[in-house]
Amino acid sequence: MPMQKQKSQQVVTKLQEFCSTPFEEVLQSHTQALAEDNAVELFHAAVAAVPAYRDFLRSHDIDPLSVDTFADFNRLPLITKENYLRHYPLAELCRNGQLESCDMIAVSSGSTGQPTFWPRFVTDELSIATRFEQIFHDSFQANERSTLAVICFAMGSWVGGVYTMNCCRHLAGKGYPITTIAPGNKIDEILRVVRELGPHFEQVVLLGYPPFLKEVIDTGRAAGVEWQHYGIKLVMAGEVFSEEWRTLVGERTGSQNPCYDSASLYGTADAGVLGNETPLSICIRRFLAEHPDAARALFGESRLPTLVQYDPLSRFFQTQIHPEGSPTLLFSGDNGIPLVRYHISDTGNIIPFDEMFQFLAQWDFYPLEQLGDEARGIYPLPFVYVFGRSHFTVSYFGANIYPENISVGLEQPEIKEWVTGKFVLQVQEDADRNRHLTVAVELAPNTTADTTKREAIATSIQTHLRRLNSEFANYVPEEYQVPQVELAPTGDAAYFPVGVKHRYTRA
Repeated sequence: MPMQKQKSQQVVTKLQEFCSTPFEEVLQSHTQALAEDNAVELFHAAVAAVPAYRDFLRSHDIDPLSVDTFADFNRLPLITKENYLRHYPLAELCRNGQLESCDMIAVSSGSTGQPTFWPRFVTDELSIATRFEQIFHDSFQANERSTLAVICFAMGSWVGGVYTMNCCRHLAGKGYPITTIAPGNKIDEILRVVRELGPHFEQVVLLGYPPFLKEVIDTGRAAGVEWQHYGIKLVMAGEVFSEEWRTLVGERTGSQNPCYDSASLYGTADAGVLGNETPLSICIRRFLAEHPDAARALFGESRLPTLVQYDPLSRFFQTQIHPEGSPTLLFSGDNGIPLVRYHISDTGNIIPFDEMFQFLAQWDFYPLEQLGDEARGIYPLPFVYVFGRSHFTVSYFGANIYPENISVGLEQPEIKEWVTGKFVLQVQEDADRNRHLTVAVELAPNTTADTTKREAIATSIQTHLRRLNSEFANYVPEEYQVPQVELAPTGDAAYFPVGVKHRYTRA
C-alpha cells in the first residue's frame, strides 16, 4: 500500500495546533453550547466516514439527513459494546473501513476477561494529552519545574501504560521540562529509578493504579526510601479511593497540599481519559468526605464517587436513567473508533459548574475561598461523578455496603500502620443460617495478627460504616453491625494472591 500523504499532513497540523495553543485558552472557550454543535458535527462525520455506523443507523431506521439539531441528536439510538463494538468487524468501526487508518492498537481485558482491541491514531491522543496537561500545569507546575514522570501502569499492549507514556511525551514535545521513564508495574525497578534518577529533578510524578502506588510507597518506606526528598506527585486511574486514602498516602510521601499534589483520571479503554480531577474538584470532594449528609444530598448514595471536571468539546457527556432508577453515563467523542452516544454503563451524573457552586453555597461552603488567592486551574467546566460498578457491593439486611465505606475504616490513624489497605468483603451464613458481615483484611508486611488488632479494626469499620452509610445504620440490627474480621498475612493465597488484580468483594 502506498504512503498516505494526507495522514502525514494531518499529524503535522494537529501537532502544531497542540504545541502552539496554550491549553488555558482552549479550556476557557469550551462551552456547553459549542459542545452541542460539536456533537452534531461528530455525528455527521461518523456517518460520512464509518461504515459500521451507517449500517447501525439503517438497522434503526434512522435517516442521517433528518439529524440537523441537537434535539435530533438526542433521539439517536445508544450504541453499546454488545450492539455495536462486538457486532461489527473491527475495520468497519474505523474511518473509511480501514484499520490501517490507525497507527496503534491497544488491548483491554474488561470484566469478562475477553480481550478487546482499541485502534487509534496519534492525533487521537492529543486531546487526551490536554487532560494530562491540566494536571501537570495547574496542579504540579511542571511548566516551571523539571519533572521525572514514572509510568507505573503495566506496559505492553494494555491500554493504560503506553497511552500514558505517549501523553507525557506529547507534553515534553510542547516544551514542558518533563522526562518520562516506563518501568511498568515492577516495584524494584520503580524504586531503583526513583533513587537513581529522582535527585536530578525538582519533582517526581508516579502514575499508576492507586493500590499499586500505595504498595510502591510502602515498600519504599520499608526499604529506607525517603520519599519527602523527591517532591512526589501522584496521577491515578482505575479505582475510586477515599479522601482518607489521599491523606494517608500524602503523609507518607511528604505531601504539603492534597489539592495540588495528586490527581485522579476518569478513563476508559474505549476512549482514553474522559475527565480529570482538578484542585477545585479535589477541594470540593474533601469537603463532601467530611460532610456525608451533603454528599448524600448531592450524589444520592452513601458512598463517595470519583468527582472530576471534563471538557465537553473533547468528551460530551449525557445521562440515561437505568431501569433501577439511577442515572448512568453516555458520551460522544472522536477516537480511532468514533463513538456517538455511547452508553458506557457507569453509574454517575453530570453537574453543571454554576449548579455545583449553588449547591455548595447551601451548605455554606465556598471552595474558591478555601483554595485561596493563588488558586490555579479554575475553569468553568462541568463536573461529572462516577461510582464504582454496582456489582461490587454486597447486600446486608437490605443495606448496600460499598467497598468505599470499608476503606475509610482501615485508613484511620490507629489502624493504617497495621494494614495494606486491601480487604475482601463478604456476607456469610453460619450453621444456623444467620448472616454476618465478614471482612478479610491484609496485614502489612512484618505485622502479626492478634485479638487487639482484630477488635480495633472491627470497631473502626463499624464506626465509619454507621457514619457514612445511613442504610447500614438504620437497616442492620445493632447486634449484627460489628463485622467479623479475619486478619491475613501479606500475599495470602486465599484472599490476596500476588500478581492478580484485587477484587474487594466476593459472593
